[in-house]
Amino acid sequence: MVDDREIATRDGSGRGGFADRLGEIGRRGLLSLVRGLIQAVLALGVTLPLTIVTALSIAFIPLGVGIVLAPVFLTALRGVANQQRIWAEEWFGVRIPVPYRARPEKMGPFRRLGWLVSDPATWRDLLWCLLNVPLGFGLGLAAVVVLVYGLEGVFVAPWLAGVTDYGWGPFWMIGDYGVFGIVGTVVLAAALTVVSVPIASGLLRGHALFSQSLLAPTRTALTERVEHLAETRSDAVDVSAAELRRIERDLHDGAQARLVALSMNIGLAEEMMKHDPETAQKLLAEARSASGEALTELRGLVRGIHPPVLAERGLDGAVQALALSLPLPIDVRTDIPGRLQAPVESAAYFAVAEILANVVKHSQAQRAWIQAEHAGGRLQVIVGDDGIGGADPANGSGMRGIERRLAAFDGTMAVTSPQGGPTVVTMELPCALSSPKTLPSSGTA
Repeated sequence: MVDDREIATRDGSGRGGFADRLGEIGRRGLLSLVRGLIQAVLALGVTLPLTIVTALSIAFIPLGVGIVLAPVFLTALRGVANQQRIWAEEWFGVRIPVPYRARPEKMGPFRRLGWLVSDPATWRDLLWCLLNVPLGFGLGLAAVVVLVYGLEGVFVAPWLAGVTDYGWGPFWMIGDYGVFGIVGTVVLAAALTVVSVPIASGLLRGHALFSQSLLAPTRTALTERVEHLAETRSDAVDVSAAELRRIERDLHDGAQARLVALSMNIGLAEEMMKHDPETAQKLLAEARSASGEALTELRGLVRGIHPPVLAERGLDGAVQALALSLPLPIDVRTDIPGRLQAPVESAAYFAVAEILANVVKHSQAQRAWIQAEHAGGRLQVIVGDDGIGGADPANGSGMRGIERRLAAFDGTMAVTSPQGGPTVVTMELPCALSSPKTLPSSGTA
């Protein structure tokens, strides 16, 4: 036998479930309504004038004024296209990768214009902007109209029928059937409203798929990307193989040789212990000294593989510790509000270490500086010195090794080093942050 409380609980839960479903439909409908309005307004209010001024600025390039204006409007067009990529993924799960070519480190007006105009993705953005005017406005407005059509039948048509004694819009039968017509119209309009939610969402998703067809990388771009990844992977394998050979050489020539000598001294000491204790004691003392030197070399080797301070304190702490170990004052400024991924930290650390080693050996500098910051999903590290300059990556295997190490992570390196100095090395690595940092991040070494 079921008591009244159980019935009440079941009824309440049923009503709650139905109310939750209605609330979810209402939430989705409101989101589709807002998104449809955004797309319609964006199409007429942003992409239409942007298409016009961008086309005019490109046409004015031969006159000279377009050299300055075209990059401005093309960059603005990229901003709109990137926002559309974000909305497509956040709203409908339609991922649109960014297809643009890498930005050069230093650009004058002509180089900036050439970088933008020579990129095929720029012209696809412009084509999308042109087609988005009718399609974005039409699909966005259609989504809004479909949703408002049913709402008008629920809230507007019955009230208007009671005031004017005739139907309104699609619900013209209200005036003919009185109260029953009003109730039937409200039910019909409510059902239409529920059905209109997935229809509106489908229309907006269709716009996202249209955007994907033009704003995503082309097959040629993907092929170039695969070739670049294959090249950087090969470079990374070469760097790893060279690193393993270095470790093997250091072990063989350093710690292993000392351990062999240590073993021989201990063996001789065992033989001399009975006949010549004094000599045996000297041999044991030499063995103890050799063991300390071997331990020191092993610690240095471990630091060369992955410094403990890098694992404990992150890139900023490791760079500060590295600066303190060098024989010249180094100003360190970092703004990294979290921990980087371990491979990226390691690559950036050893790149900085190699550059600082070059500063000490070749630059004749009195001071050096390091600036590291993370912003916009990228780590930028700048290492400079006031030395004699003349550094050229083409003439040094160390800098070429840095380039290969960074390229494995899609990183770049630019060197500015005129004769007489100063030398400035700028490195960039795309990366994300993980846990927040807890240590101070600036100082002077």
